[in-house]
Amino acid sequence: MDVRSFDYDLPSELIAQEPAPERDAARLLFLDRFTGAFVHASIAALPGLLTRGDVLVVNDTRVFPARLLGRRIPGGGSVECLLIGRLDAERWEALMHPGQKLRVGARVAFQNLRGEVLERRFHGRRVLRLWTEDGSPIEDVVDAIGHIPLPPYIKRADQASDRERYQTIFARARGSVAAPTAGLHFTPRLTAALDAAGIEIVEITLHVGYGTFQPVRVERVEEHRVETERYEIDEGAASAINAALESGRRIVAVGTTTTPAL
Repeated sequence: MDVRSFDYDLPSELIAQEPAPERDAARLLFLDRFTGAFVHASIAALPGLLTRGDVLVVNDTRVFPARLLGRRIPGGGSVECLLIGRLDAERWEALMHPGQKLRVGARVAFQNLRGEVLERRFHGRRVLRLWTEDGSPIEDVVDAIGHIPLPPYIKRADQASDRERYQTIFARARGSVAAPTAGLHFTPRLTAALDAAGIEIVEITLHVGYGTFQPVRVERVEEHRVETERYEIDEGAASAINAALESGRRIVAVGTTTTPAL
């Protein structure tokens, strides 16, 4: 299939740059698959659209501040780095800019975090060794100085409030470079209403990777390769999901990260 078949016009003024004041005020489009009718509602209406006994599966991954801003050593030129994934105790796979100037052996500084390029890969990717000058745990320093990697359609700098607002209320397992966005609209008030309506909520983990930002560089959809991502479904979650399937109850996946994990 030709990638251009998916082209459509999305006016920039319709892309919100700030979140809605209330998470559960987000709009929801409901399609009744039996009648074909469309209903325009808000996410707050979800308890009335589901059925008692349904199992709602959410992603409990937590976004970490994977975007680092620093400088080259020596020279002082600016460097931007997106940590894609940890390879071992010191080595990370990263997307770095300006990639053409960061060859093997290049050194960078992100405040008290230091880095050295160990390997060059395609499209600006690097294998980066990270260490701290005082021996502090790398993840602690990244959490302190890093920036939340907002999606590319958000045309503003990240803010301190994004550290929590760009997390779901289920966020627990650190590891994503982007939020599972469908889950961003849930609130404690909404989960309480779901519980009162007899809807069971089950948490699984899928860490959202660089693939969510990755450009499609091919002409045929079938030739595009999506990045691998790590997921975990613990015994309790698996038992709850399997019990629902065995009794004929519905499994409702919240978002496109939960769906492939299931």
